[in-house]
Amino acid sequence: MFVFGRNSIIFNQTGSTDIYASNRNQFKFQDAISKTKSNVNKAQVEDSFQELVINTWSFSNATKAGWNVLQKTHSALDAVEIGCMQCEIEQCDGTVGYGGSPDETGETTLDAMIMDGPTHDVGAVGDLRRVKQAISVARAVMTHTTHTMLVGDAATSFALEMGFPESNLTTMKSRQIYENWRGANCQPNFHRNVTPDPKKFCGPYKPIPSRNTDRVEATANKYISKDNHDTIGMIAIDSKGRIAGGTSTNGANHKVPGRVGDSPITGAGAYVEQGVGGAVSTGDGDVMMRFVPSFHAVMLMSSGMKPDAAAKTAVAKIINKYPQFSGALLAVDMNGNMGAACNNIDGFPYTYRTSKDSEVKTVTVKCSHSNS
Repeated sequence: MFVFGRNSIIFNQTGSTDIYASNRNQFKFQDAISKTKSNVNKAQVEDSFQELVINTWSFSNATKAGWNVLQKTHSALDAVEIGCMQCEIEQCDGTVGYGGSPDETGETTLDAMIMDGPTHDVGAVGDLRRVKQAISVARAVMTHTTHTMLVGDAATSFALEMGFPESNLTTMKSRQIYENWRGANCQPNFHRNVTPDPKKFCGPYKPIPSRNTDRVEATANKYISKDNHDTIGMIAIDSKGRIAGGTSTNGANHKVPGRVGDSPITGAGAYVEQGVGGAVSTGDGDVMMRFVPSFHAVMLMSSGMKPDAAAKTAVAKIINKYPQFSGALLAVDMNGNMGAACNNIDGFPYTYRTSKDSEVKTVTVKCSHSNS
């Protein structure tokens, strides 16, 4: 039985559904679907919209998990939470969930967000420490506060208050990644304009005053790629036409402690607009968040542009300023039309399932290569 998060839907091995509820150290299980709801006329949940679950990369188990809960609860929000949660459990590619991407101190921290299309509510966490269930904590922020984002140790305190268990996010693998990095003189890292030379030595560092204090050269993080930054971004549409989106990641490998990427930022990592569609991004978050590409793509779709063209246009804007950046953008409209664009990646796969499909499908998009 998977048990994740306060008031998060979970499934046990028999396939039944429960609600995970907590009052600090006490955990109670309740039926998620009451007898009353089980007798609801089928016409009320009959597909009036094409149901859909779609996500970045070939994380097909996440797609399946999201789809399965969508069929049980008919909730796009549930689908996004459970789908992203599946990647947190599986530690997808080592870039989602615990035990991956240690920062400069060796600690793994998590970023996540979830967004509801009908209400435009958002819950997000950044630099979450010592709690594994990032996407569920993000949903708790949305459900149990009037805030949008909580970060760092304060986000951890909130999670514990909501009944999430505290645990060590470090594993033997992440510890070895950190030790290997230290043994290689902390290469690569994300420092610049400091001493000692960050390209040769570990810190601590001190700043070197720049001759031109008004401008810093626009450079992308050349060490960010699909091999170390595969954020899961997911969008779901339920039978009532409600759209939701979300993300989960452990961020950039060897990041400066306290760094928060684009994944939990509304409009950057994900964005959904009821009646229009949604978009999610993955890649060099430090660069991508400066362009809020998910928001950009959805606004282009709202003006009539198809998802494929919207994704390409949003990515092209980033390339124009940062040709070295690596990343991808996935977009979908309310009719289930999909499109994606990517740069400096060998190929960008995404997986999806709709009510027209009998199984999860994978599409791989050819990427541009503007690295110069």
